[in-house]
Amino acid sequence: MTTEMEAAGTTTPEGLESGRGYAPYDPQAVEARLYDAWRRAGYFKPRFPEGLPRSSEPKTPFVITMPPPNVTGELHIGHAMFVTFQDILIRWHRMLGEPTLWVPGRDHAGIAGQLVVERHLKEQTGLTRHDLGREAFLDQVWEWMRDYGQRIRYQLFKLGASADWDREAFTMDPGPTRAVRTAFVRLYERGLIYRANRITNWCSDCQTALSDLEVEHRDVEGELAFVRYSLVPGGDLTDEGPEYIEIATTRAETILADTGIAVNPDDERYRHLVGRRAFVPHIRREIPIVADEAVDRAFGTGAVKVTPGHDPTDFEIGQRHGLPTILAMNLDGTMNAEGGRFQGMRVLEARRALLDELQANGQLVRTVKHRHAVGHCQRSGTVVEPIVTLQWYVRIQPLAAPALEAVRDGRIRIVPERFAKVYYNWMENIRDWCISRQLWWGHRVPVWYRSDGGEPIVAVDDPNPANYPGLELTQDADVLDTWFSSGLWPFSTLGWPDDTEDLRTFYPTTVMETGYDILFFWVARMIMQGLAMTGEVPFREVYLHGMIRVDGEKMSKVKGNVKDPVELMGRYGTDALRLGLVVGTTPGNDISISDSKLEAQRNFVNKLWNAGRFILTNMPTDGARTQGQRRRPATSVERGNGDFHSLADRWIQSRAEQVTSEATRLLGEFQFGEAARLIQEFLWEEFCDWYLEIAKIQLREASNDEQRRPTRRTLVSVYERVLLLLHPFTPFVTEELWQAFATVSPDGHGPGGASDFRRTSIMISEWPSGAERDLAAENRFGDLVELVQSVRRLKTEYRVGAQLTPAVIEAGESAGLVRDHMVLVGTLARLDPLEVVERLDSRPSRALSVVAGGVQVFLPVAGLFDVVEERMRVEREILDAERQVERTAAQLGEPSFTLKAPSPVVTQRREQLAQQEDRLARLRDRLETLQSLGE
Repeated sequence: MTTEMEAAGTTTPEGLESGRGYAPYDPQAVEARLYDAWRRAGYFKPRFPEGLPRSSEPKTPFVITMPPPNVTGELHIGHAMFVTFQDILIRWHRMLGEPTLWVPGRDHAGIAGQLVVERHLKEQTGLTRHDLGREAFLDQVWEWMRDYGQRIRYQLFKLGASADWDREAFTMDPGPTRAVRTAFVRLYERGLIYRANRITNWCSDCQTALSDLEVEHRDVEGELAFVRYSLVPGGDLTDEGPEYIEIATTRAETILADTGIAVNPDDERYRHLVGRRAFVPHIRREIPIVADEAVDRAFGTGAVKVTPGHDPTDFEIGQRHGLPTILAMNLDGTMNAEGGRFQGMRVLEARRALLDELQANGQLVRTVKHRHAVGHCQRSGTVVEPIVTLQWYVRIQPLAAPALEAVRDGRIRIVPERFAKVYYNWMENIRDWCISRQLWWGHRVPVWYRSDGGEPIVAVDDPNPANYPGLELTQDADVLDTWFSSGLWPFSTLGWPDDTEDLRTFYPTTVMETGYDILFFWVARMIMQGLAMTGEVPFREVYLHGMIRVDGEKMSKVKGNVKDPVELMGRYGTDALRLGLVVGTTPGNDISISDSKLEAQRNFVNKLWNAGRFILTNMPTDGARTQGQRRRPATSVERGNGDFHSLADRWIQSRAEQVTSEATRLLGEFQFGEAARLIQEFLWEEFCDWYLEIAKIQLREASNDEQRRPTRRTLVSVYERVLLLLHPFTPFVTEELWQAFATVSPDGHGPGGASDFRRTSIMISEWPSGAERDLAAENRFGDLVELVQSVRRLKTEYRVGAQLTPAVIEAGESAGLVRDHMVLVGTLARLDPLEVVERLDSRPSRALSVVAGGVQVFLPVAGLFDVVEERMRVEREILDAERQVERTAAQLGEPSFTLKAPSPVVTQRREQLAQQEDRLARLRDRLETLQSLGE
């Protein structure tokens, strides 16, 4: 029978069979070949039992919608992280036998997409988008999107993303575009989309409005100017009273658009001025003084200028008091005609010029340095100017309330839980969402204006001009915020608004895995729009990962520490990169990556490879190939067939069961880093460091292949268990090894007991379930491990090293256990000759001893080392250790150090003192032991 992997062109890797001629692991020779085979075999598609309608499939599909990378260039290391996490989940659930779907896609990126193409156009031709015109420029953008879209697709392939590429979507594809228009029209018809002149965040560089989330507030050193506004004569001012009111501002240029002055109604200093009028400096416009609770009495002088056209708080004050709105700025960041002689100046230039004039006129009282938060465009870095413009808005409260309830009542779970509180706080204070952008690239607002001024046409499909004879229809020039289309992503990719089979089968999706930095940008909007458009939550769980730091620092082009995942995969291999991104992570916390960490993970992959090489080398040479179909992996503890399994066999098998159960639990709790660490430690510290060494002894001591069979069975079954557990994390090396193991049989006569030796891909093999542990074997063998470790430490302390040493073990009730494993203990602890007794009549003279694993071991020192010389060496070390302790303790005893030194330095010194005191205590114990040995 031909298997799917063979049909896809994958055969046993050359040079791997039976471990003979086994080449070192070469990721570059493996990864592309295997990924191509997986794709052509159809393994990335949801798998349903043949003949069973999808709607009657008993297992609930597991579905993830990939956060679509922006097509603005190459992928970065952050993309590699989310792809790794999601692929782990996808591969794990696929192995659990669930119909598993991972929908890939790309985002058109709105502002970011337009900016990158504009810059490219300028660099290549010197032209602007306005030189080309809208249609020609959009042709350039589409060309960019096709080119870089393919690059991103290739990079996702290299990362091992097992997504269903036949379902790949782009936010500007016809299907998602129709979904965007449908959502807009439905919200409009429900009265939840409106158009209004309101204060917006304006980027003069991008020439578009921004949502609040697209504005980064950075602390900057500014200047607070105190300015006098002359009062209009009249009222009940006394002769001694002031003829002015003093305000403080950080944006003096906006004085030219002032339409009022506000004070707090409870501020006794200004209560008598409420209702009076003042003159705006420079232009002498009369403006009223009003009382409003929004005024902070502690800021500046307690009186503030009100500029409804250029400040969000002032806009609301103006609305409450009926103040007019004046704009003093153009959309390109220059002053307009309302600026008088400052017309045409850039904002900062006008600010300086006006302050100079006010100072000359005696109206500038003083300026003081003032550190405050200033909004900057997230994309261009330009200072954002609040300005009143005509924009489209979503009335957000009716959408936010159901989205809040969906998390509160548990229909959606946020991991880690602490971010649920952040979500609540933001959603409870959410403001209407500005969804229009003054861009060319993106989804055009589906609104057409009639030349006769009639009611605008809001429709999913372009209106037919023939239905409007004599009228000219003009579509709104604006495009929609990128996040409007992204908010529909979980269901627009499945065919919504049509009632498709995919939508019925795979929606709601299961998990949304993304960064905590876009909880509001994206996750909240998906929840709001999912509930509004489908009546269902878009996903059941939200897993939020942290940000990547390089050597503990934030990535920055200025610092030169930006990591290119493609370059890292070329240097370390994809599996090592994936492990480097996972090991050490916890939900919602940032992760640090470094070259040393990636080198360590590459070493682990090589360790896994070399362990497989050893096992294959020790298999029979006449093992039969099998053409197995997908089968259940055998449990690690396989008894029967009359085979005798040693205590070590039973120990490692039982440990494999515990690791399987624990890794499964951790994956279910999104503890990817802990699951990977657990499996790694089992392979390295238990299987390789202990069982492989024991297996060598058992294979050597066996007199024939029949006696070697249990050891070989154990080697293969436990190692294959490790491959299955590691596959979601390291898909390539585990598949390569899995295929190599399919060609051999530990029995030497075809398939049997511990492994089915299949050709079917590991990625569709069944995830193992932890069976009952053999705690008796774990406890008994644990005593032997403790015994060997303690003897090794003792020999290291006394610099005996790996030389063979005689030993006597007083084992008491454990004598039988130790005698049964004398060869093992003697070989691993380098003890020869080795004598085991239940009780000693008297302790051996001049012998080192250690108690471990319920027994006492004596190592006669005769011939091992010179006791006198060793005692003198230890005495010298004690003197050195005492001096170190004395110096460190004296430093920590000085108040001038503990009070003035940085806290981390003081903490480090205290830790050093504890380590030094521990070393001194151990040296004194060793000296006491040496003194008891005599000369």
